[in-house]
Amino acid sequence: MIFSEKLQILRKNKGYTQEALADKLGVSRQAVAKWESGQIYPDISNLIQISDLMSVSVDYLVKDNDCAVNIKSQPKTDLDELIAFRLEANVNTYAAFKNEVNATRPASHDFRYENGKYVYHDTYVGGEEFAGEEAIWKDGQAVYAMNYMGRVLEDGFSGNFLKEALRAADEKMPYRGPEIHQAGEYTYRCKVTGDFTWFQGCEEIYQGDKKVYECVFHGGLLR
Repeated sequence: MIFSEKLQILRKNKGYTQEALADKLGVSRQAVAKWESGQIYPDISNLIQISDLMSVSVDYLVKDNDCAVNIKSQPKTDLDELIAFRLEANVNTYAAFKNEVNATRPASHDFRYENGKYVYHDTYVGGEEFAGEEAIWKDGQAVYAMNYMGRVLEDGFSGNFLKEALRAADEKMPYRGPEIHQAGEYTYRCKVTGDFTWFQGCEEIYQGDKKVYECVFHGGLLR
């Protein structure tokens, strides 16, 4: 992932608009917009400010592959198995209108799926503005979790299209949905920094050129 994509995800995860970020950095909103579109690159003083503000290193910002986490402590075969189960659970719970269970918290919506030694549970609260967490246990021990928070921005949002996009997740993008998914007038986009061991990202839905939905998320392995 390149700098412009990382900056956009980090900004949204902090809850900043382009204007708010520009104010904090002492630059124009147009400068931030050009950074995020890849038209220009910030100078070293701006990079240092961004790294301090976002709590990441300058190396992380400028190196495309620096976001990858060393996964030697997690055997690849085990990781592949975990990812495969997460994708299996994904198409057997919320995204597929399946396996909703009793609420575990006041007014929460809960989904649960089990297969062999793995258990998946997803719980969220809210509606058009929502927050939740999904987690996976292996042999009774929590091994993975992801928190997410999103909101509907316009009346044109389609919950069915969101579920369709989430069902299209694959091994390359097993976090929420694929990098891009289109159907009719709707387009789903998802950007992620990191890998399945430690990641953060943002998904958006557009109706034509109008953004109608957004959700930020972060998660990774547990031990």
